Amino acid sequence: MVSPDNSEYDVDLTVTLTEAPGAASREFYLRSAQGVLSSEPDSIESNLLDATAALAAVEQFGEEVFFPVPRPDRICTQQYGGPQVALVTGWFRGRKVHSKLSRTDGCEIARWRAMAPLLGGTGGSTGAV
Repeated sequence: MVSPDNSEYDVDLTVTLTEAPGAASREFYLRSAQGVLSSEPDSIESNLLDATAALAAVEQFGEEVFFPVPRPDRICTQQYGGPQVALVTGWFRGRKVHSKLSRTDGCEIARWRAMAPLLGGTGGSTGAV
């Protein structure tokens, strides 16, 4: 992972998705420079099924999902959405990202759904409960 000072990208994210405990992880990449993705479909810059939708989700929800502000008044429903876990690392607009997404309660499921396109479009990535 390159620091933002040495990178041509303003979004440089790696997603490690695990569908279930003990399952093999899948890795996805999303990289863009000033909102532009590579025109090469097999580029290392992005291997997501719909990189355009993933970038749109990151641009819209990234700040809130990657750098949440604690809210003591926030109430999360106690529901379980599945065993999937995604670790998102890298850089977003010059800020270091290290964010774990899961589906362990209503708030986490909402974060998961907001970022579903970034999670590779695999079975558990849609966040459907």
